[in-house]
Amino acid sequence: MKQVPAAFGVFLLAAAVSASVHAQQATVADVEPAGESNEDRSATDLDTVIVTGTRSPKAVDKIPGAVTLVSKEEIKHSLLITEDATAVLARTVPGYAESSQAMSNSGETLRGRIALRLFDGVPQGSPLREGGRSATFTDMGIVERIEVINGPSASEGIGAAGGIINYLSTVPRKEGNEFRLLTRYSTQFASDSSGWKVGLNFMRKQDDYDLVVGASVIDRGMSYDGNGRRIGMNTSGSVSDSQADNLFIKGGINFGEDGIQRLQASYSRFKIEGNGDYVQTGGCRYDPVECPVPMPITSERGHIFGSKAEFNNFEQFNLMYTHGDLFGGTFMINGYWADQAMRYLPEDGDDRQLVWPLPDEEQRIFDQSEITSKKYGVRPSWTRSSLFDVSGLELRVGVDYVKDEAQQRLALTNRVWVPPMEYTSTAPYMQLSYDLGPVTLSGGYRREDGELHVDSYTTTPFRNSVFVQGGGVEYTESLVNLGAIWRITDEWSVFGSYGEGFGLPNIGIPLRNINEPGQSVDRIRDLQAIVVDNREFGFNWRGEKGSLSASHYDSRSDFGTSLAVDPVTEDYILNRAPTRIKGVEVSGDWRFNEAWKVSALYSRIRGKTSFWNADSEGRYPAGGLTKPMGVSDINPDKISASVVWKFIPNGDITLGATKLLDRSISGSDVREFDGAEYEYSERTHGYTLVDLGVNYQTEKYGRFSLGIENLTDKQYILSWSQVDFYKNYFAGRGRMISFTHELTF
Repeated sequence: MKQVPAAFGVFLLAAAVSASVHAQQATVADVEPAGESNEDRSATDLDTVIVTGTRSPKAVDKIPGAVTLVSKEEIKHSLLITEDATAVLARTVPGYAESSQAMSNSGETLRGRIALRLFDGVPQGSPLREGGRSATFTDMGIVERIEVINGPSASEGIGAAGGIINYLSTVPRKEGNEFRLLTRYSTQFASDSSGWKVGLNFMRKQDDYDLVVGASVIDRGMSYDGNGRRIGMNTSGSVSDSQADNLFIKGGINFGEDGIQRLQASYSRFKIEGNGDYVQTGGCRYDPVECPVPMPITSERGHIFGSKAEFNNFEQFNLMYTHGDLFGGTFMINGYWADQAMRYLPEDGDDRQLVWPLPDEEQRIFDQSEITSKKYGVRPSWTRSSLFDVSGLELRVGVDYVKDEAQQRLALTNRVWVPPMEYTSTAPYMQLSYDLGPVTLSGGYRREDGELHVDSYTTTPFRNSVFVQGGGVEYTESLVNLGAIWRITDEWSVFGSYGEGFGLPNIGIPLRNINEPGQSVDRIRDLQAIVVDNREFGFNWRGEKGSLSASHYDSRSDFGTSLAVDPVTEDYILNRAPTRIKGVEVSGDWRFNEAWKVSALYSRIRGKTSFWNADSEGRYPAGGLTKPMGVSDINPDKISASVVWKFIPNGDITLGATKLLDRSISGSDVREFDGAEYEYSERTHGYTLVDLGVNYQTEKYGRFSLGIENLTDKQYILSWSQVDFYKNYFAGRGRMISFTHELTF
């Protein structure tokens, strides 16, 4: 048999695994969904591996931490219900927040922190200006599976303080040519709610080379809530009334003796753009006098004169070379380039005006924010097992170089809102692991050495049009991680870990909010890095018919971030103060027989921060951890469950439900220095959503599927909309029915 390079082999193996694995446990034999091939089913007997956070294949039961692997079938099931890119994460990852059901992923945190999102290892969005759009960057029909590393990761560096979500593209698994044609129609039975999708994937695997080409078009209509009202156009970007076009090409060739070397290149181009047929209107929260009957924001037909369409435009190129036996180890190097642009809906907020205060309200204008970013990166790594001829001792070393450029402008008037920023980083790292029979010990070190440069600029009139002197900020940080896992029996294991992560604090927000003269970039304290340390322990059980896993984590940052609301603009502001987030996650599944399987998960997260940070002049320290972190940072408790019934050999039904629980939090504090009093309270109301998916596989005509989102047509307000921010009072989507046909030939 011809040998394949290790890095390529792990992609093949990862693509074949068809069942979800939660909290670093191996796959349990599942109830196979209709249409799954013999090749897919046989793959469930293989050891589950991941590549995220390790750069080379690593058995998931040797990783001391909580890992969630979202399988191809779980992605397929989610796509039957909705094309929302993050809906599958909300259903399958315990610590992931509710889906925003929009182009924006604002409020979609992982364990209460911003996660680093990757597509085949390439970062999406920019840590310099996190615009809440980094989750909508490709057609999910080209994604084979998703690897989620919960908690900070020093292996991936910048942006991974909250964890990693890596979307891995599909790979060919069969010799010869294969076409997959997918068509989809969805409706909420309103005249303008219909949507459709056409996607075609071509895969070829022949001897030493392989090729993937994917193209799709998705047209979405308007969304309606459970009361039959149009849902408002999301200020940060809606998927309603939009069209998305996607092109993906990936090819590779194995060469050298026994095909031990591989060269692979991929190109991705994705654009989702609003049609501009509707404008946001109305909406009021409960007030006994002014709004006795609360009404979520809605949409009406119309167009703001001179405005442009909102969009996400993501393009990237990724080149990778691997050598399976270089100096006794596996060498891999990849270089990437990514160009990303995000435009938002027009708004007439105070901070977007040409002059302030306005001499006349008639002079108020609409303007549109636009974030652009470019990044380049090179990541060589080398892995050697049996180091020094010691069985079980493995070394991983590498260095990451990245250059990230970003800025934010007011597009209609071509004004600077956040000036051009440039961040360069060089980060060497080393990771050791040692298998001692049933015990695996691991430890690693990463040195982050980066520099931020910001051009001089002038703030908007609302911020007093002050001049800010440009400059640079240096970031140097040493990050360590330690872990151990003990496989007590073939069914039981326990683990514990300590890890540190590094991130930047959404630098654009403090830069654009400066309103006092005499400021310079190198003196802005809020630009300091975020360093998070995470302590975690848990257990896993895997039996012949089921599995159960649980973990507890404690995540701390001495100078963290949390979101608050500016009482004047009602827009987000960034608080820099100590934070601590603690949580519990439980997940499991049980297979009754070949026809029935149930799965469930539970997540509880609580976070605290300080009402005030340490005084810059040293007059008083930061406050205690007395302020609860609200829904903008931390999701309410979540319970999710599903049952799969394979009613005939070629047919299955999946019924799933996700429940967000009620939550009431409050806190107060008094600062001794000046007697200042602080308090905060927040209450959110939970809701339960039920989804249904039905598949039937024919021998000649492909796979026919029915998906129903929000089966009971529940009327509800999204959790992050229940707290009063700027124009954010949105209802969730009501019942939507989708018909999907997939033909493979």
